[in-house]
Amino acid sequence: MKGTVFILEDDESICALVKVALEMHGLKCAAFRSVQSFSEAMQDEVPDVALLDIMLPDGSGLDALRLIKKRHPSVSCIMLSALSKEEDKVNGLNMGADDYIAKPFSVLELAARVNARLRGKRQQSVLSAGTVTLNTETMRCEIGGAQVSLNKKEYELLKCFLENAGTVLPRERLLTEVWGYDTGETRTLDNHVARLRKLGVKIETVFGVGYKL
Repeated sequence: MKGTVFILEDDESICALVKVALEMHGLKCAAFRSVQSFSEAMQDEVPDVALLDIMLPDGSGLDALRLIKKRHPSVSCIMLSALSKEEDKVNGLNMGADDYIAKPFSVLELAARVNARLRGKRQQSVLSAGTVTLNTETMRCEIGGAQVSLNKKEYELLKCFLENAGTVLPRERLLTEVWGYDTGETRTLDNHVARLRKLGVKIETVFGVGYKL
């Protein structure tokens, strides 16, 4: 598969049409009819692209957009909505959407836009800083020229640091993006930072705030 797409759409016919069209392009798709089911799935798997309807039975796709961009900012979000006025599109884009497609739409155009987002991600699949290199497609990590093994959370934490190299990352942001919560016990974060340091990753402690690669 070339990528994973989550579809949040309560219209069963539209959802089925989009899913079939994207799967024909070799993409892995999962469809959800409510914000709640979508949010629960996001706890187990993070897609490459999210297609989000706005008007849903239990809320707004804009709520899902906020959640994604807070916890997983690298996920590309495309709004699919019957709200087609200019102010609707501007509002969605200003809230963090990467694209906005008004209904009715062409599934061929939609597939092309999704693939364009995935191509952009593939071009940015290798992250590096100093002697650390991380391939986000293969999850291969090299430090000082030697390959190292990372568990899932170590990988996600290192990826977050590399995507924000040189930037001070508050503890709350790291906990949100890697573990899905922003308050509570921080010992887990500290232990994972210590493990990355032992592997040779240079992470600076910014006292009272968080960490910086």
